[in-house]
Amino acid sequence: MATTLRNFQSEIEQIHNREFAKQKVNGAEQLQKEQKHSQVKGKAKEEAVIELAKAGTEELRDEAEAEEKILELLSSKVSANHDSARDILAALLTQNHGEYVLRVGAQPSKAKLFAGDLDNDVAEDWSGTERTEDMLNFLLQEITSTVEEVGGKTSLLFEAHGKHPRKSLLLRLPPPSVSLTPEVRCAVVGNVDSGKSTTLGVLTRGALDDGRGRARVSLFRHKHEIESGRTSSVGMEILGFAPSGSPILPETAISNDTEVARREKLGWEEISVQASKIVSFIDLAGHERYLKTTLYGLTSGAPSCVILIVGANAGLIGMSKEHLSIALALSVPVVVCITKIDMTPANVQAETIKQVVKILRSPGCRKVPVFVKSSEVAVEIATGFGKEKLCPIFQISNVTGEGLGHLRTFLNLLPSSEGDTDKFAVDQPLEFSVTEVWSVPYVGTVVNGIVNGGIIKTGDPVMLGPDSNGNFQSTVVKSMQRKRAPVTTAEAGQCVSCALKRIRRNTVRKGMVMVSKSEILPKATRQFQGQVLILYHNTTLQKNYQAMLHCGAVRQTVRIIDMDHPQGVLRTGDRATVSFEFISHPEFVKEGMKLLFREGKTKGLGVITKLL
Repeated sequence: MATTLRNFQSEIEQIHNREFAKQKVNGAEQLQKEQKHSQVKGKAKEEAVIELAKAGTEELRDEAEAEEKILELLSSKVSANHDSARDILAALLTQNHGEYVLRVGAQPSKAKLFAGDLDNDVAEDWSGTERTEDMLNFLLQEITSTVEEVGGKTSLLFEAHGKHPRKSLLLRLPPPSVSLTPEVRCAVVGNVDSGKSTTLGVLTRGALDDGRGRARVSLFRHKHEIESGRTSSVGMEILGFAPSGSPILPETAISNDTEVARREKLGWEEISVQASKIVSFIDLAGHERYLKTTLYGLTSGAPSCVILIVGANAGLIGMSKEHLSIALALSVPVVVCITKIDMTPANVQAETIKQVVKILRSPGCRKVPVFVKSSEVAVEIATGFGKEKLCPIFQISNVTGEGLGHLRTFLNLLPSSEGDTDKFAVDQPLEFSVTEVWSVPYVGTVVNGIVNGGIIKTGDPVMLGPDSNGNFQSTVVKSMQRKRAPVTTAEAGQCVSCALKRIRRNTVRKGMVMVSKSEILPKATRQFQGQVLILYHNTTLQKNYQAMLHCGAVRQTVRIIDMDHPQGVLRTGDRATVSFEFISHPEFVKEGMKLLFREGKTKGLGVITKLL
């Protein structure tokens, strides 16, 4: 079963990537046509941008060379060299979306560092130029002053003394406006009572928990959540990091009064004005009853990593396995946090760790667990853990605050969601998927969602749909907000809410899309074909079987109308090409989108191969 799942997941990835590559090419062509149609004068600018992009890719290859060059130029103590070092530094920063981790001194090999068996005397474990303590301190001052000339800030992430002295520095440029602040979306999942909301409360408010649930009160949205202590909705919390790399927390973090803690959260606007990076946490519900909400949060929120919270006293039980399998099915990188280590007996904690490692190494996951016990590991693993199939494991306590520093360092360095250009391309026609709808007094209908492709500006004419007949209606974006701060443009990968002109609240639902107005009308799909793998079903699936389908921001009941299986029935572990039909109304889906369908618990995963 595990091997079929593994093969199937890699095949899904291939189909997904192939279809999206096709769509990108078509989209870019369509955009060019439209731009030619509307204006010729923006041409020079476009070409300049393309040139820049080309130059960027060439330079990226020699980032390590650039680092060496900067350090060489700075250590020569000649003022002319200082200027050229500044230029290289500025180029590095702009390429990397305004933040860069600079490592000075000899660096340990990553594999040895993550495995935890570094040896100071083995020469093979170390690479890079050895530098003395005095040299390091001199370079730190030089780099700090150079970065300040460019308008950025330098912060020391970590330093080591001893045989191989080394430092890791974070260089950061404050973003020019709120609309350009890089954002990382993290979904937080785990079993009931594993400490999800408490961990988030401690991270975003800065005050430690009292072991009686004080930290989580400020996160709850409903009265029944406060009374039962269980999250039932998709909560959103944000943690901002200042240019200096320190988290932005409210002043009254020390107060003991719960009412004050509830009231005194920093406004989102204040955070986004000060922050040079925002981590948005999607706080999902752990209870089995709320699985559909959790699933929707995972498929529609497009998170760039999933933080799986495991209580050290309970282990990976109940829904947390379900959540882990969903994250793997959607191929989102996973981070594990083991909480409550202050109250768990050592033997129970060891048992939990053993179990987590065993599950992560199992053929279904095949991840390499890395225990983050030092800031150095946190710094090194944050940038590339998704591609390298690594899974960082943090052990934290929200009462004593142990291990929270490493977690904050890690979150501070995660690559931003919109920086993932494979997933979110700016050079595409606009596509915005709606995940929430509100009606705001004196503003009208407001939709919230993620820009999947292209750029959206206030005042843009857009098409919103499909409605129950599959038609799109035209409207105009009146105003936009990002993290409750007003913005005028938003790019692919960003999460924004838009107020729409002359649209009734009851005509909009979750799962609709906004696309740019063009001659080619977008098509709504009623029937589609997909390759699916049945993960678990206690009887057989036949024609006319109905299940709930999650696909991006779309969730609707579908009916199986046809399948290519010889017996005409599907059991657990079977793979087939199945044709589905939406039951109540057509939706906007594209080939290559991943789908999950369930009836109660998750039943199957797959990918859309063809629209019928």
